[in-house]
Amino acid sequence: MSPELISILVLVVVFVIATTRSVNMGALAFAAAFGVGTLVADLDADGIFAGFPGDLFVVLVGVTYLFAIARSNGTTDWLVHAAVRLVRGRVALIPWVMFALTGALTAIGAVSPAAVAIVAPIALSFATRYSISPLLMGTMVVHGAQAGGFSPISIYGSIVNGIVEREKLPGSEIGLFLASLVANLLIAAVLFAVLGGRKLWARGAVTPEDGGAPGKDGTGTTGPGTGTSAGTGGTSTGTGAAPTAVAVRPDQETGGTEGTGIRLTPARIATLAALVALVVAVLGFDLDAGLTAVTLAVVLSTAWPDDSRRAVGEIAWSTVLLICGVLTYVGVLEEMGTITWAGEGVGGIGVPLLAAVLLCYIGAIVSAFASSVGIMGALIPLAVPFLAQGEIGAVGMVAALAVSATVVDVSPFSTNGALVLAAAPDVDRDRFFRQLMVYGGIVVAAVPALAWLVLVVPGFG
Repeated sequence: MSPELISILVLVVVFVIATTRSVNMGALAFAAAFGVGTLVADLDADGIFAGFPGDLFVVLVGVTYLFAIARSNGTTDWLVHAAVRLVRGRVALIPWVMFALTGALTAIGAVSPAAVAIVAPIALSFATRYSISPLLMGTMVVHGAQAGGFSPISIYGSIVNGIVEREKLPGSEIGLFLASLVANLLIAAVLFAVLGGRKLWARGAVTPEDGGAPGKDGTGTTGPGTGTSAGTGGTSTGTGAAPTAVAVRPDQETGGTEGTGIRLTPARIATLAALVALVVAVLGFDLDAGLTAVTLAVVLSTAWPDDSRRAVGEIAWSTVLLICGVLTYVGVLEEMGTITWAGEGVGGIGVPLLAAVLLCYIGAIVSAFASSVGIMGALIPLAVPFLAQGEIGAVGMVAALAVSATVVDVSPFSTNGALVLAAAPDVDRDRFFRQLMVYGGIVVAAVPALAWLVLVVPGFG
């Protein structure tokens, strides 16, 4: 049995054990990386650790640390209220607002994980507050990022178009952008319909204070004796007891369900400034999102230690272990040539259409665990020999590979999926992880075939 096949079978075993025995898959993957790397690939410790995603580790820790502070001091609740007011209480519009926001960020040049890291914590805090499916909100954020990810001025678009030019293949920058935009928009529409979007429309408008559900007194109001609150600066329009929002305790304000509004405090203003600084640093100056987030979190922790005392404990450490372990094993696979071995085996098939659909599936499967752009950089050159035969349109093939390799970033093992998993507050993470994994599996199974059928079979380009 070849070393490459052994490494793939070990990966299957890791999945089976993690699923049936409830062992953290990341810990299993670290053990598998050690065993396969040492016994099969003859790698030393440095070779095994070469695949450790240090940059993703810092991004996951830094972003979840910063937003844990934002949750602790009530900043995310303030943002949620502002979002509800922006859409006039139509909660059903918020998932689409998040989709459009991440799409706009990536279209103008943000790296997809950076856009998701910025938007996902706010979006998922909103989902928790207003009883929206976290799966719906999280996937809308990721698909929004991919919808704008191949604009001619985007990072992904520039890289793929550069590969196409280098390989002297026919290309269409606008065609590539529209293929990803339409594919992700259609998927988002299906998700919205299936995961509760129609019920959200039926709920109509809500006030920022009622959370879309009955309040603590069971009547839909936000506090006893205050009636319906105006939500503007903490004054109440109701009658009865004296207004409670004027003297709400900090812990009540953070929860957002007591009193009549969430006011801006110095800590919240500073946290909002930190979030803006994160966006400017990442998008405007191309600074690392993880290191920037850690730095901003440390500044806030130093200034307001009481608000951030529990933030380090709220970092999603189990998710960090999971993702870093799996990606370290994938790094071992790349180091020993398993990915190239699989791609070359498919590229050597004599039937171009069959080779095309298999390349799309390889791109989707591997990208669910590794770098989407890296996979496209490897697979597009592998497609050159049968594209040269003229039976497959190069424009359609490149677009199909791009869609297949990026739409699967909803997988919890990809950077975007991991950020969504880590950012979700007050959820059963094991259950949410399984939901993302199942949905990612559905996407991997269905989208490459559909992309091949729509973009490759007609022979575009």
